Amino acid sequence: MRKRAQVKEYSQVAKRIRLVYTAAALVPLTVLAAACSSSSSTSSPSTSSSPPAGSAGGKSITETGSTLLFPLFGTWQTAYSAANKSVTITSGATGSGTGITDAAEGLVNIGASDAYLSPGQLSTYPGLLNIPLAVSGAMITYNVPGVKGNLKFNGKVLSEIYGGKITTWNDPAIKALNPGVSLPSTKIVTLHRSDSSGTTFIFTSYLNDQDPAGWPIANVGTTVTWPSVPGELGEMGNGGMVAACGTTKGCIAYVGISYLAKVTAAGLGEGALGNKAGKFELPTASSISAALAQFSGSTPASGTQSLIDSSVGYPIINYEYAIVKKSQPSAAEAAAVKAFLNWTVTTGNGATFLTPVLFQPLPSRVLTISQALINSISG
Repeated sequence: MRKRAQVKEYSQVAKRIRLVYTAAALVPLTVLAAACSSSSSTSSPSTSSSPPAGSAGGKSITETGSTLLFPLFGTWQTAYSAANKSVTITSGATGSGTGITDAAEGLVNIGASDAYLSPGQLSTYPGLLNIPLAVSGAMITYNVPGVKGNLKFNGKVLSEIYGGKITTWNDPAIKALNPGVSLPSTKIVTLHRSDSSGTTFIFTSYLNDQDPAGWPIANVGTTVTWPSVPGELGEMGNGGMVAACGTTKGCIAYVGISYLAKVTAAGLGEGALGNKAGKFELPTASSISAALAQFSGSTPASGTQSLIDSSVGYPIINYEYAIVKKSQPSAAEAAAVKAFLNWTVTTGNGATFLTPVLFQPLPSRVLTISQALINSISG
């Protein structure tokens, strides 16, 4: 096993996704943002709940949100603080929904999210920015005893698994994608995020894109109504998904790729996913980069873009976003936030930081967009 939607009003696929995401975002953000703690660990200082707002003078930067970004943010936090000893950075792995809400309500300087801001959120909070920081993705993992190698899945099959139509691992639809693999009659146990999650957003976007009739657009978002499936489990954070799958025979789960090392350590399988062209890909650097090339040239000045289901490369990728108020409480806080974010998209996009979590750097054109957004922050 290896170690390892304002889109184009811009793109027809993203336009469909955006419609439901808009509807979902009309729910008050405080409802969408049930806080959670990641069960993952990092060597960097962290909290499991939203940290307090940044202090006057701009020497304290606070962040909370995405558990997918959290492992990378921890290394950024450590390296930046070491080079800028007067700056204290406090972070929390609470889920993308909480990150968006906390930034929008001024509880933190930076909210981290795998999901871009919807038009509904931008309407409610017009001064909010979503700034691409790096490129990530989500993977499918599973616990099927005796099965070797990488099982193949596509959006149609995954939609039917999570919708309760496919209930055993030896179902003909799974066998058809995996000829020659001996699959057991083990019952499938679906795992999903119980918190408001950007990983849920990009995963359900993929299901809808490949199976719009089976996975309706009304069920795409950071918080969705999961079909009632016998034995299903809801877990908090990416770390919770990995831990639960590791102890649940027959499980299937979607997890941020920054948790691949934990997936491997738990002895779980890594799925190869079918893209729009029907080719099955693993989330490697080359397959993510190939998919990214299909989208980066059309990324708008807002930075808001779905990167789901390209015709080449790995089909579930996304920008990791910093959700930031354009107007910070003070000029000093604005300067501190701008300096840190400019560092993350330049030095922090180096291989030393990104490779361990399987992230990819921003393309040069998108880097320019991010820097323009960062430099628009004021106090």
